[in-house]
Amino acid sequence: MNDYIKTSFKVEPNDEVQCDILAALLCEIGYESFEQNNTGINAFIKLELFNNNKISEVLAEFDFSSKISWENERIEGRDWNEEWEKNYFTPMVIADRCVIHSTFHKDYPKMEYDIVIDPKMAFGTGHHETTNLMVEQILREDMEDKSVLDMGTGTGILAMLASMCGAKEAVGIEIDEFAFQNTLENVKLNAVENVQMLLGDASLLKSEWQFDYVIANINRNIITEDISRYAMVLKSGGKMLLSGFYEQDIHIINEVAKPLGLTEVLHNVKNRWTMLLLTKI
Repeated sequence: MNDYIKTSFKVEPNDEVQCDILAALLCEIGYESFEQNNTGINAFIKLELFNNNKISEVLAEFDFSSKISWENERIEGRDWNEEWEKNYFTPMVIADRCVIHSTFHKDYPKMEYDIVIDPKMAFGTGHHETTNLMVEQILREDMEDKSVLDMGTGTGILAMLASMCGAKEAVGIEIDEFAFQNTLENVKLNAVENVQMLLGDASLLKSEWQFDYVIANINRNIITEDISRYAMVLKSGGKMLLSGFYEQDIHIINEVAKPLGLTEVLHNVKNRWTMLLLTKI
């Protein structure tokens, strides 16, 4: 069982926008999940990924108006399934069409699309605005007989949903080995035989791979760094669904996307988090 570091950030004054920015920056150094509280946020990272100096470095990237201090606490490994069941992971219903739950849930609504995930790490289930936005958009799209690439697939929710919506194939790529192994288990749980998972990052992509859809719910920096590779494997006329960043970041994504022949079709927003839909000329 994995040990974690819980970093408690005190944000003075405690401002929701400042906390959201802080969480986004911490994601880039390995923090997996967050809890808001009356004084700021608690952030959780695997023990082997923790580096206190990196916190100072990442805070220096942004000119926070709030004063931020922090303290760290080691959390011993435990049965996270039981922990989630008791405290964190509740069934999630999206667009009245899709329900995401675990095998330990007994009381959840029956929906058109039923996705089962069994979490194997502390906290963080995909119950985030970006996941909701991406799921909602996938449900709006015509996935029938389409090929789909899901970058930073996490628990595999988006790749599996694409398959359930009729995609002929879905490839998920995940850089974190622990999450990758968990995703393999989730694919088996959902019996989606046309979903393939790969361990790695965008460097795995080859120009001969061509997809109708490229999906990436990661963060702004990784997207802007890797979007040229995403565009390389997206068919002409194909669509790219991007999330993991704020509404104010849309212009940054578009500036990088436009020279690659990618044009914004629409974007949707929830609590400042954004889903951006692009199409390739």
